[in-house]
Amino acid sequence: QVQLVESGGGLVQSGGSLILSCRISGATADDYGIGWFRQAPGKEREGVSCISSHGISTKYAHSVKGRFTIARNVNNNTVTLQMNSLKPEDTGVYYCAAEKNDYSCVAQWVNYWGQGTQVTVSS
Repeated sequence: QVQLVESGGGLVQSGGSLILSCRISGATADDYGIGWFRQAPGKEREGVSCISSHGISTKYAHSVKGRFTIARNVNNNTVTLQMNSLKPEDTGVYYCAAEKNDYSCVAQWVNYWGQGTQVTVSS
C-alpha cells in the first residue's frame, strides 16, 4: 500500500505561481514513480508531470513544459510541483499518483491516487 497526501492548492491570478506538495508513505514507496495529474470540469484526467522512483528522470506535458518543475526528495518522501506563469487553462483538481516500477504519466497505469487539491487560476 502507498498513501499519497497532497497540499498547496489554491486561488492565484494569471501569471502567478503555486507549489504543490505530495507526501508519500508506505513500505514500498521507493518502487513507484510519482506523477501529477489534473482534471478540469468536463475533461478527462491528464498527466501533467511525472518523475522516476529515484528522482532522476522526468516527463512533462507539452502544455506545461518550461513553466512547471517536478522534483523528488527521496530522503523525506516528498514530490513537489513548482508551477510558474500559471494560466486560466491550468485550472483543475490536481492529483498525486503512484505507478509501480514506471513513470509513464498515463492514468490507466496508476496504482494509487491521492485525494486531490484544487488549483484555480483567475484571468
